[in-house]
Amino acid sequence: MSGQDLESIDITRLRWFVAVAQELHFARAARELGIARQRLSGTVIELEEELGTKLFVPGAQPTELTADGEALLTRALELIAAAPEPRPDADPGVERLRVGFVPGVTVTKWERIWADRFPDTPLDLIPVPMKEQESALREGTVDMCFVRLPIDRGGMSAIPLYREVPVVVVPKDHPIALFEQVATVDLADERMQDASDLDDAAMTMELVAAVSGAAIVPHSLARLHQRKDLVYRTVTDVPETEIALVWTEDDTSELVEEFVGVVRGRSQRSSRSPSGKSADHAARQQNSSSRAAGGKSASGGKGGGKQAGGRKPSANSKQSAAKKPAKRRGR
Repeated sequence: MSGQDLESIDITRLRWFVAVAQELHFARAARELGIARQRLSGTVIELEEELGTKLFVPGAQPTELTADGEALLTRALELIAAAPEPRPDADPGVERLRVGFVPGVTVTKWERIWADRFPDTPLDLIPVPMKEQESALREGTVDMCFVRLPIDRGGMSAIPLYREVPVVVVPKDHPIALFEQVATVDLADERMQDASDLDDAAMTMELVAAVSGAAIVPHSLARLHQRKDLVYRTVTDVPETEIALVWTEDDTSELVEEFVGVVRGRSQRSSRSPSGKSADHAARQQNSSSRAAGGKSASGGKGGGKQAGGRKPSANSKQSAAKKPAKRRGR
């Protein structure tokens, strides 16, 4: 690696690399940086490809720097120290909504709708480890969070969104790869890797690839950490997991209600959202004012003989107002 190579690298990517190099843990570094773990991993991979070297020892547990990684860390710290401080993006005077999400949840669709609908209200998307999903809500780290159930719902409002199919991850040359779906009985003789810590699913995949065996994880995590040397197949008799949007009942603000509307697919003019209610109320006031200004009393002021709206009574109306002749009695 030459100094010229490093000078051309964006300082933000160097900061991200340094965070991982110092923590020696991708998930913790991502949490400290406030970005998604997969985004951080992708940045490190791009950096390795750009520099033409490995910065971290492949498959090492715990995470370990290579010799080139150690050299980059030293140089990166020098470059970061010499760089101007980044200008903070967050304006403390601007109202914003902080929404957390656990690994495997994709929030880009809702982020896009929010940006179109509320361009002046920033939406902060914060990756939250599963083991911290409840504490993040109760401690106010986030205003809302996409969580993986179960969660203690005491004092919480929750909207279940969708269920995740369980899949088994195996090496691509494994016999299970020949099937579309399997049952747990088919895995009785397999070397099962512990996949209980879903926050560390990437390492679980590493173990499956390195020492063979299998691991059962939610489909979203298998897709998130998909590798060319692994495949995943549906498991038919393992309970599905469920994703829900959760917030504390004491913090049900208008912004929270607006985001609920976005997630539920309500239109911008929906009367069930605060902005929709305001627009609907304004429209009713406008219509009421228009009716009051345009209608006159049929008996008030000049032209009292005119009908409402200032129209003269028609000839038919005059005739109907005259006294009708009495009907003839029968003989």
